[in-house]
Amino acid sequence: MVRVVGENIEPGIYNLREALAIAESRGLDLVEISPTANPPVCKVIDYKKFLYELKKKQKEIKAKTARIIVKEIRLGPNTDDHDFNFKLNHAIKFLKDGCKVKVDVFFKGRSIIYKEQGELILLKFAQSVAEHGKIEQMPRLEGKRMIMIVAPKK
Repeated sequence: MVRVVGENIEPGIYNLREALAIAESRGLDLVEISPTANPPVCKVIDYKKFLYELKKKQKEIKAKTARIIVKEIRLGPNTDDHDFNFKLNHAIKFLKDGCKVKVDVFFKGRSIIYKEQGELILLKFAQSVAEHGKIEQMPRLEGKRMIMIVAPKK
């Protein structure tokens, strides 16, 4: 016994053979919608059309989700003004495109003793991109890298 629903069909509880006969007489398919219900619910529909609609809905949902892209910019503790401005312009372009920017200062060898200098560079960077993005994560030291994340302003 199954509960049969669908367009232009009298909803009711039918024997499985009767339900299949109803679907076949209309040239449609009998699809089980809710197997856990008591009795199970079946719908008389065109199965290929049903699959098409399902794929279409999933595609729309996927298109609506925003993908977050993280671009990375690497600086050194002794980065000059020209290089700093060059990388700053890249970061501004990335932020305008809607990407997050991960700025890190990489300390090679013994240059780790200049971590205050690295933090100053990151704060200067944050101040320079303030009109295009907001700081999501303040500078913090992770091993030989000092990392800061900047997100675009909406």
